[in-house]
Order: sequence, then structure tokens, then C-alpha cells
Amino acid sequence: MTSPSQNPETPTGPATPADAPGELQLLRRALHRRPELGLHLPHTQRAVLSALEGLPLEITTGKALSSVTAVLRGGRPGPAVLLRADMDALPVREDTGLPYASEVDGLMHACGHDLHTAGLVGAARLLAARREELAGDVVFMFQPGEEGHDGARLMIEEGVLDAAGARVVAAYGVHVFSTVLPSGTFATRAGTLLAACDAVDVTVTGRGGHGSMPHLTRDPVVAACEMVTAVQTRIAREIDVQDPAVVTVGVIAAGTARNVVPDTARFEATVRTYSEAARAQVETLVRRTVHGIAAAHDVSARVDWTPQYPATVNPPEQASFALKTAGELFGPGRVFEVPRPVSGSEDFSLVLQEVPGAFLAVGATAPGADPATAAVNHSAQAVFDDSVLDDQAALLAALATRALEERAA
Repeated sequence: MTSPSQNPETPTGPATPADAPGELQLLRRALHRRPELGLHLPHTQRAVLSALEGLPLEITTGKALSSVTAVLRGGRPGPAVLLRADMDALPVREDTGLPYASEVDGLMHACGHDLHTAGLVGAARLLAARREELAGDVVFMFQPGEEGHDGARLMIEEGVLDAAGARVVAAYGVHVFSTVLPSGTFATRAGTLLAACDAVDVTVTGRGGHGSMPHLTRDPVVAACEMVTAVQTRIAREIDVQDPAVVTVGVIAAGTARNVVPDTARFEATVRTYSEAARAQVETLVRRTVHGIAAAHDVSARVDWTPQYPATVNPPEQASFALKTAGELFGPGRVFEVPRPVSGSEDFSLVLQEVPGAFLAVGATAPGADPATAAVNHSAQAVFDDSVLDDQAALLAALATRALEERAA
């Protein structure tokens, strides 16, 4: 088994001092200083376009979002494969103390999308250097709006999967983690890797009044609180533990004064499931529970259920291909098969619903931190080890190269 530096599929750049950041790290840190939210990321888009300048790419930008799609034409005939990175940040006020911390108050790359973007730029550079050897084309998908803004769906609607002229035959993406996995390790699994995610908003309407005379009111607060706890109980009693669900209520709000029964109360929740069957069952359960409790309290309730992302599912042959490729690049000690699905969600799942492919986790726990206790993704204290960028780029490039080669054989 060869190391990354020995493997011919992993070109190396000019040597730099051990303590000096490389080009991809500098790009990542520049992106980290200027995080942007949602679908419109003008600064990030400009940075990506600048980083790709001079490469033999056919580049288009999005209409409904500030995406970048780049096509590299291989020197040999063949199909096309897609590599993807998401680019958006989170509404989190950074608390890391890093010298390159966010300069935008209230915004932070707390989920590592700055690493994803820089890593895909690195893959584009590696593959462009070997363009004549490629048995087909590579589509690079730089995507805004992963954090709940449906960016992948919009890019699919704008044609990213057909950007090379024909539908891509495979798609690959990675996600860094600031915890759990040791830095520089890679992991995935066959089947469901990440959960589906749906949003639930419940509004309870009663009849307000004086707090001293609740019998003359129809209290929506009491009803809403009972709904929150009852949903958790019904999940535990009705959902198969072998195909689980997680319902988390993150917002509950009502009232303006302690001695006033308000007219309305509301709560907001997310639902995570691992199969379409469980997804449908939980929706039915939530609606039945909420409306049943509303009837018991003589109040009304409206349930707004918004499907977000389906489960991220790796076809078994694609998961095996990704693990084999990573193992041959980096050695078996740096590659793991995830034993069970993870409850996070990803809109790369929408790509994998359209074409086969694989999604992988990359360990990026900060140097000196314990993966078991390090701050998690989305935390204001999340720190990512960006020394993994070169290996991340090498893996993406190898996945594209080998996927094309297998189909040309």
C-alpha cells in the first residue's frame, strides 16, 4: 500500500515550510474570514472564480443562486462524473480566537463548507493537470444554500447534472467533521449514511384572557406544552427502534405577560428519519397527536409540515468503490466504515437520488483536540484542521479519475 505522496494519482505541489499554510489553506482561510449565508454568496463566488482562473474549464454561474459550475473536458472520450462542494456559512457568532476568524459579525463557517470549497478547487487543479489522461469529463459543482436553502435542488433544476452535455454517471462529495473522527481519516457506509430532515411548525389557537380566570379561556400554552411532550412519547411507543426517528423542538413561544393567557402559542421542530416509511409514519403521528390534543383542550391547531432533505443513501457498490479508493490512497488505517447512519442531513442526497455516487466524511479535528470532546460542527467554538485539504482534494480527484477509468475499461 502506497502513501499519498507516493501514489501517482496524488500529484504534489512545491514544498513549503512545515508551519506555512499551503495554497488551499490560504484560500480556505480567506473564505473563512468572509462567510456568507444562503443562496447569494457574491464574495465567495468571486473567490472561487478567481481560484479557477487559468484552468481549462468551461464555467457558468447560476441564475437563481450564486453557484459556479465548471466542466473539465478529458483528453479521452467517455462519460462525465460530478464532484460537489457546498459554500454557505451559518448565522453563528464565531468564538474560536483564530487569527483568521470571521470578520462578519454573527456569521461563521461553523460547518466546514469553506474547507469543502477549497478542497474542490484543489481537485480541479489536480485533474486539470492530468486532463489529457482523463477518460471523460468532470463537472465541478460549487453550491450555495446547503444550510436549509435548497441549493442542490436549484442547481439540479438549472442543469448542473447535464452541464457536460449528457447526464453525469456518478457524483461524489465529502463533508468535514470537527469532532468524532481523527484528523485525516475518511469514512462512509453502504446504504443510508445521513438522515432525512423535515421541518414542522405548529400554531395553536385558543381564547385568551386574564390569568386569574383560566376557566374563561381556552389556553393554547398548556395545549402546546402537552403536544411537545406527547409527540416524544408517541415516537418512543410507535416508531420501530430499528428504524428510528428524532424529533427536536427548538422553538416554543407564546404570550406577552405572565398574567395573560394568550390567544396563540407556537412551536417549531425538526424531524430526522432514516427511511421513507418512517418519514411518512412520523408525519402521520405528529398530525394525529397534535390535532387530538387540540380537540381535548377545545383549541384549534395548524400543522405546517415542510419536507427538506431526503436521507443520503450510498448505493453499496459506490460505497465500496469510495472506501477502496480512499484505502489505496491513504492506507487502511485512515479509512473506516461507519457502523450506523448519522442523524445529520445533507442536500447532496438530492443529487444521489438522481445519479449513483457516494458521500464521505473527512475527519478534521483540530490538532491537539480530542475527537470525543472537540466542539461539534455548527458550534461557535468549532475548529477544523485545514491541513486535510490536500488529501481531501486528492481523494476527490482520484474518485473522479477512477470512476471514469472503470467505465472506459
